[in-house]
Amino acid sequence: MADYNRRILFSREKIAAEIKRLGREISRDFQGQEVMLVGVLKGSFLFIADLIREIEIPSVVDFVRLASYGSETQTSGIIEFRKELEMPIRGRNVIIVEDIVDSGYTLECLYNKLLLQEPKSLKICTLIDKTARREVQIDADYIGISMDDGFIIGYGLDHDEKYRNLPDIYLVEGV
Repeated sequence: MADYNRRILFSREKIAAEIKRLGREISRDFQGQEVMLVGVLKGSFLFIADLIREIEIPSVVDFVRLASYGSETQTSGIIEFRKELEMPIRGRNVIIVEDIVDSGYTLECLYNKLLLQEPKSLKICTLIDKTARREVQIDADYIGISMDDGFIIGYGLDHDEKYRNLPDIYLVEGV
C-alpha cells in the first residue's frame, strides 16, 4: 500500500454530515419505536458509534463478524460467520449497519440469515454504497454516500487491517 498514492475522497466533515442525516431519517422512520442496530465488524465500528449518537429514539446495538474469502481487493462469495448476535431479534426493528456495500455477497448472506429469525422489520444502512462491482441484487434502505468504483480506506475501512484509523476516506490510486 505504501507504493500507492491516496487522496481524500470524502472528508470527515462530509462523513459527519451524512451520518447526521441518516440518524434523522432513521429517527423519523421509527418514531415512537425502538431500533436494534446490528453492526458488521470490523469495518462498521466507527460508523455505528457515530450513527447511534445521531439517532434520537431508543436504540440498542449488537454486532456480527463475518469473513469473506478471496483476493486482497475482491471477494470469492464464500462467507464465514465468526461472531453471532448475542441478543434475539425476533419481533424487533433491526437495521444492519455496514461500512460499505460492494459486491453484496456478505450483506445478502447476513440479510437472509437474519430474516429467518423473524424480526419485525429488517433494513440496511450503509455508509458507502459502491455500485460498480455489485454482483447480487441487494439494496440499502439508508445510504450515506454513493460511489461507482475505486479502492477506499479510512474511517473504519481497511487494507490488510491497516488504515481504519484515518478520519477521512481516501481513494487509493493505482490499485
